[in-house]
Amino acid sequence: MKREKNGFTHKHSLGQNFLTDVGLLERLADLSNVGTSDRVLEIGAGDGAMTKVLARRCEKVLSIEIDEALMHILRVAMIHYPNVQLVHGDVMRLNLPELTQEMGPFHVVANIPYYITTDLMNLLLSSGMPILSINLMVQKEAAERIVARPGESGYGMLAVKSQYFYDPAIALDVPSCMFTPPPKVDSVFVTMPKRAMPKVQVKDEALFFRIASCAFAMRRKTMANNLIAAFRLSREKAEGWLAACDISLSARGETLSMQDFANLVNTWPEQK
Repeated sequence: MKREKNGFTHKHSLGQNFLTDVGLLERLADLSNVGTSDRVLEIGAGDGAMTKVLARRCEKVLSIEIDEALMHILRVAMIHYPNVQLVHGDVMRLNLPELTQEMGPFHVVANIPYYITTDLMNLLLSSGMPILSINLMVQKEAAERIVARPGESGYGMLAVKSQYFYDPAIALDVPSCMFTPPPKVDSVFVTMPKRAMPKVQVKDEALFFRIASCAFAMRRKTMANNLIAAFRLSREKAEGWLAACDISLSARGETLSMQDFANLVNTWPEQK
């Protein structure tokens, strides 16, 4: 499908669905809570419509675009915005910590191919970069997995990682007619401001994520069986560990709260 100007052809393989309505883009920037002193990493510049909105609001915008065919369009579009730095590359392959090291604390704003949502979120959440907030357009089902609560079908490691570091919320439903070309799925804008402190306090963060990961490894199994398999514990040791945290011996991992995982960390029996 060709755009009327620039002769650009949208690439289905890159999940290119652009937003052009300035009112909507301004609303998304409002929801991202970025202002004059902020620096922003934009992932998926597209044709630069959001880039311009961010550039008018923020101190600096570092904008990544994977499609080489769009780089000429972007360079022309950004000629009057000296606070925009354009980078051509695949965000999943770039060295983001090195690329952003002179930015200081920054916000992320992204309109990405939906098929990389989980991989990108895992990359950002584990990067150690000083990210102040993550704000991204995602498929509705992915958003539900980010904000899911214990016992809900979407609750898993993406929810645990996201909610441990950030406070995610579905901020806005965006109908497909607002995109060019319109996607065949429902889209929502998710905002994730960084928490001042992690959601739960743990003695060992790596162990926290290891325990949470084992909880979702075999969803049909009880947490006791998952602990036995993951930590090579005896049943007596695993069940004693759960009992010490007031967790039912028949509970499945996906029903446990983040505080339950934290309690398990903080009562770790030190059995290797």
